[in-house]
Amino acid sequence: MRQRVLVIWLLLGCLFQLSARPALAQTRADCLACHSDKTLTKEGPDKKTISLYADESILDKSTHAKLACVACHVGFNPEDLPHKAKIEPVACQRCHAAAIFKHPFHPGLAKAIARQQTPSVTCKACHGTHNVESPKTPGAKFSAGRLTESCGTCHKQEGEHFPASAHGKALQAGVKGAPNCLTCHRSTVSFVSGTTDSLSVKRAQEQLCLSCHRDDPNVRARTSPTAGFIAAYDSSAHGSALAKGNAKVANCVSCHGSHDMQKGSDPKSFVNRANIPATCGKCHAEIAKTYGQSVHGIAVRKGNSDSPVCTTCHGEHTILGPSDPRSRVAASNVSSQVCSPCHTSVLLSAKYGIKSDRFRTFTDSYHGLAIRGGSIAVANCASCHSGHNIKPSSDPTSTVNKANLAVTCGRCHPGANQRFAVGSVHISLSAKQEPLLYWVATAYILLIIVLIGGMLAHNVLDFVRKSKHLLKVRRGLIEEEPTGHALYLRMTVGERLQHATMVISFIVLVTTGFALKFPEAWWVAPVRQISPTMFEIRSIVHRIAGVVMVLVSLYHLYYLLFVPRGKQLLRDLLPAPQDLRDAFLMVRYNLGLSRTKPRFDRFSYIEKSEYWALVWGTFVMGATGAILWFDNTFIRLLSKLGWDVARTVHYYEAWLAMLAIIVWHVYFVIFNPDVYPMNLAWWKGTLTEREMLDEHPVELERLKNEGLGHQDDEDDAPA
Repeated sequence: MRQRVLVIWLLLGCLFQLSARPALAQTRADCLACHSDKTLTKEGPDKKTISLYADESILDKSTHAKLACVACHVGFNPEDLPHKAKIEPVACQRCHAAAIFKHPFHPGLAKAIARQQTPSVTCKACHGTHNVESPKTPGAKFSAGRLTESCGTCHKQEGEHFPASAHGKALQAGVKGAPNCLTCHRSTVSFVSGTTDSLSVKRAQEQLCLSCHRDDPNVRARTSPTAGFIAAYDSSAHGSALAKGNAKVANCVSCHGSHDMQKGSDPKSFVNRANIPATCGKCHAEIAKTYGQSVHGIAVRKGNSDSPVCTTCHGEHTILGPSDPRSRVAASNVSSQVCSPCHTSVLLSAKYGIKSDRFRTFTDSYHGLAIRGGSIAVANCASCHSGHNIKPSSDPTSTVNKANLAVTCGRCHPGANQRFAVGSVHISLSAKQEPLLYWVATAYILLIIVLIGGMLAHNVLDFVRKSKHLLKVRRGLIEEEPTGHALYLRMTVGERLQHATMVISFIVLVTTGFALKFPEAWWVAPVRQISPTMFEIRSIVHRIAGVVMVLVSLYHLYYLLFVPRGKQLLRDLLPAPQDLRDAFLMVRYNLGLSRTKPRFDRFSYIEKSEYWALVWGTFVMGATGAILWFDNTFIRLLSKLGWDVARTVHYYEAWLAMLAIIVWHVYFVIFNPDVYPMNLAWWKGTLTEREMLDEHPVELERLKNEGLGHQDDEDDAPA
């Protein structure tokens, strides 16, 4: 009986105590009374068995050690003891709401967690439950030394690649400024929403890379590319397109990779020269395929380190589009900046047996000269050899194979036929390679040396003899024959107009012609800088001057054949045996071997030789100029070799004509002591009696006998 009363009393006491207790167990000890039982488990949503116990030793090490269990575990009825099996999940944001959304690691991910967009990623998944520790604690899960390991538990592929990357190796070596997972993923770049071609992500990645490689002095001091080189990406074709909103262009990660980034010297690096074609091929697949079939691509696959890859020609961070005039692969630059460095190398020439004169012969061709002169429409190396599908001419599929040249040339020269392939493209004026052109050029050079040299020697002797004579006259040692003051008609107005038209057209032709041949000359460069279209203007002006010269020549021919004064002019200009005797006697006189100066009629051997040289030169220059002008037609008729012969003749004939005018004509009109400072017949049409006596004494006698002095400048005046 007593025992029953005691039990009832105790039970009533317990009920009283329970009714008087607070809403819930308040201390860790209260909860651990049940949850220290390691056998207390349940089946989770993923059908896995999860433990519900808590180890006090683990709790003591946790950052949350000072908190009671109920600070996190809420949501059950305090009357229920033990509580129901299902309670509310722990919600970290109840305490860490502000911290989560200001978190330096995953602001985007934190928002996604709150919106339940990433149900597999939770706070507990990364930070743990009862064992949460501060990353500042040495050895903690997310401490600096364990970041790669901890992140790698979920991100296994990245966890394997990053330690082997250049960044991972630098981190392990303790290099100052070396990045870890948080360095890159503490920004919005860590949360990729949608595809990898996300504009916001690509821009964020670019700025992230620049934040170290451009802005961090510790990183700049340890990397070989300069900050300027790295920052140049912004102004490149890729950077500019990205800034304009193109999310498909390459950024830093596209080329260098992310977790597996390696230095360019590493064979595994995406930007190692052997791997560059594959890296660029991720975006430029068709071009990469074409390049792979080229002589350069095949050589690279065989391990040839001298063969060019994409960056060799296009650059790296400074890649610009081919339409940009600053680009290395722009039409005006590709030959000199891309092809030339390799194809002028004596070392590569000896090593691989390629010809080192290809660029020189190209620059000496019309195409090369036009490019140097500023033309952007003319063919460059890539126009013929192609840009990426470069193959040797022996390859039947090559664009420069003899069988394919008609098609290749036809891109610029409509109607090109097989005769375009007759002759060399890269012309080298050697007896072995181009015997016909070599001997044409050699003959002209010898002719120039002999003729111009002979003219110069003749005029030097003439100048010395006449100067001595005038000096003696001035000193009163000898007396000149007295002359009157009559003026004698030398050139009518019509003849002077013909002469002026010929002179002007000749000067324009010489100037504009040599401007093409010597585009970097001091007198050409300033003109080229006036406008980008100066080359086209030069070409048009040259052709107009050529047409004018031909037209005035045709009119002069009409004048000689149908106008009475012209007929007489032709008769007086015809060469005669006396001209040879006069030339011989003049040389004897100038050498001091004879005291008698030959007496000349209306035209001496000096004027006759000059006139017929002009006739010959006008015909040759007109004919070859027409061949060069209408190149498509004449190459089809004469072949490429025939066109090259015309071009060679045109060039050397221009030198011969210009030098002859300067050395022969200019001397006798200006520097001849008998007429200095100038013979004004080309301007006034008349000569003085003194000039007639010195230069044309036979004609003077005849005119005096005929009483024809004091002639006015009339077109119909007799000779």
